[in-house]
Amino acid sequence: MSNLLLWTMWRLVMLSTVLQVRSGWTFSCPVICQCTEQSFRCTRETQLNSSAKSSLMNNIRLTHLPLQEVPSNTFRDLHNVDRIEISQSDSIRIFRARAFHSLHSLQEVLIHNMKNLEFIKKGAFSDLPKLKYLSICNTGLREFPDLSTIFSLEPLFFLEVGDNIKIDTIPPNAFLGMTEEETYMNLVGNGFKEVQRYAFNGTKMSKLVLKGNRNLRKIHDEAFEGATGPSLLDVSSTALHSLPALGLQQVTVLTARSAQGLKTLPPLENLVNLQEAHLTYPSHCCAFHTWRRKHRENAFLGSFGNLSRLCNSGPPQGTGYPSASDMSYPEYSLDDFDFQYLNLELCLSDAPIKCTPEPDAFNPCEDLLGYAYLRTATWATAVSSVLGNLAVLAVLLTSRHKLTVSRFLMCNLAFADLCMGVYPLLIAAVDQRSRRQYYNHATDWQTGGGCGAAGFLTVFASELSVYTLTVITLERWHTITHALRRDRKLRLRHVAAMMAAGWGFSLLAALLPVLGVSSYAKVSICLPMDIETPASQAYVMAVLLLNAAAFLVVCVCYGRIYASVRNPRLATRRSDTRMAKRMAVLIFTDFLCMAPISFFAISAALRMPLITVSHSKILLILFYPINSLCNPFLYTIFTRAFRLEVRLLLTRCGRCSDRAWLHRLLGLADRKPRNSASSRKPSSLRFYAYHIKMQGCILNRGPK
Repeated sequence: MSNLLLWTMWRLVMLSTVLQVRSGWTFSCPVICQCTEQSFRCTRETQLNSSAKSSLMNNIRLTHLPLQEVPSNTFRDLHNVDRIEISQSDSIRIFRARAFHSLHSLQEVLIHNMKNLEFIKKGAFSDLPKLKYLSICNTGLREFPDLSTIFSLEPLFFLEVGDNIKIDTIPPNAFLGMTEEETYMNLVGNGFKEVQRYAFNGTKMSKLVLKGNRNLRKIHDEAFEGATGPSLLDVSSTALHSLPALGLQQVTVLTARSAQGLKTLPPLENLVNLQEAHLTYPSHCCAFHTWRRKHRENAFLGSFGNLSRLCNSGPPQGTGYPSASDMSYPEYSLDDFDFQYLNLELCLSDAPIKCTPEPDAFNPCEDLLGYAYLRTATWATAVSSVLGNLAVLAVLLTSRHKLTVSRFLMCNLAFADLCMGVYPLLIAAVDQRSRRQYYNHATDWQTGGGCGAAGFLTVFASELSVYTLTVITLERWHTITHALRRDRKLRLRHVAAMMAAGWGFSLLAALLPVLGVSSYAKVSICLPMDIETPASQAYVMAVLLLNAAAFLVVCVCYGRIYASVRNPRLATRRSDTRMAKRMAVLIFTDFLCMAPISFFAISAALRMPLITVSHSKILLILFYPINSLCNPFLYTIFTRAFRLEVRLLLTRCGRCSDRAWLHRLLGLADRKPRNSASSRKPSSLRFYAYHIKMQGCILNRGPK
């Protein structure tokens, strides 16, 4: 029982302590104001009724106001009061019209940390000719405050509206009537989603900072219609997808850091005075590398006549506006700023625009295909490769012949080369669409699904092609080496298992950059050139070394094949020997074409690049996929068997029936055993075939 009594007494003591502390937080009425439980007023009358000493008070600070509204004429006709701050008042929900009225000495108004404040009625700020700083921050306002009746006459007006997350729109004419002089607007961290047309009508903006409005997606093209300026525009950390196409002619400094959605720039003609840009993507700086002052001078000459002034010196030291990075509240103090402003002249020079971040070595300032001849060659290579491999697949897959090991391998090779041919086709198509404006398409392309698909396709195709060529070599070597051992002959199921492993490896190699091991977005041609992390570097080196190992396997196998062919003691079929010689030349040609690519790629992976990305495009776009162009012709289309397959296919379509039948007959004659009876009289069979051929030609010729 005693313990319970002690516990109760302790709680009462703590409660009284809290109440005493809370009493220090309650509203304290300034001496020049008149306060009751329901209202308070700070007017000329209450100021005169106060003591003589207190009438000289020039700073009013009101915290924890217990009222729900600030009524009309609350602050009216006060003399010598230059600063009013209302903060930390959770009860206030509304400022009535003329709440701040006819305060001719007032210079600063601060409304901070009022989370339940929802409305500032029209005309709440009226007739404040000396007001030069208005700050409305961290409130619950649901709409942009009305500033149309301030009528400030100060030479520089600073407006700060920040952290009002429920304000979603800057409406038309939002600042009309605020002031006709220079204005610095710091509108940061709000809930803005849109800036509507004519929003800044009637203003003269020196700087406009929209930094940190993370929901801001649109600034209407006519938002700056009727406004002068701004000279500095900061849209960092916003969700903008584009800048307005109009009204940016006077912008000299553009800041758009951490604006990932801003992937395109407005027409450069709309940025004729731009001198400095701090952007998110390096590719955007490429837009200004060729944009010199002479272009901007021509644009101005068309509108303003002959401008011949040149500027040889910068602005005077010690003057200017505070930078956007300096404007952070509540540390902001009006005395920290120099409110002198520059009457800048239009300066035209040949100096390039200062822009950051600058393009790196992986993304130089050029089109996707930087050279005209490379563009032409890429289209020719891509189209020929796709058509050739499609023809091979169509003929082999529609053939009625039994699927042999060779046919199966040729189908896999044709499919890999078809995918490789699609890659330069995608690159060429994107280059055609983004020509001369790749800086506006670079980010969308390199970070989008198109580049990822192109990179996946080319890595998968190249690895599958190299793997298939290696299996073809091993199959030829095994067949020739064990020509007399039919029990050692490779069956289709054996080769299918090998190719299944190859498909799995190729898919894995192409998928790893998608999963974060290296990246296809590093360069514009979408190859995994990212070696920033140890895992990425190991991945690139592993792929290149495996390709080099495949080349060594091919070299060893064909060395042994030639040794077998030249050895008279080994019995080999003449067709195997002929095929081995032909495939040796073809595969060595393929790998010699890839050798310089592998050499330069390995040196780059070891962080010792020997050529630039611009020069590497010639190898990677022109020579890299050229194998996919050559393989279908040299392996398949130019062979006698393929021509027979084509004629047999046309036969099923009702064309070339006699010629196809003749080729089939001649093929049967060639395959007859030498000890057969017909082999002793080959001329009779060939004569019969020739007779049938001539008869078909005469019958099919018909009357003229």
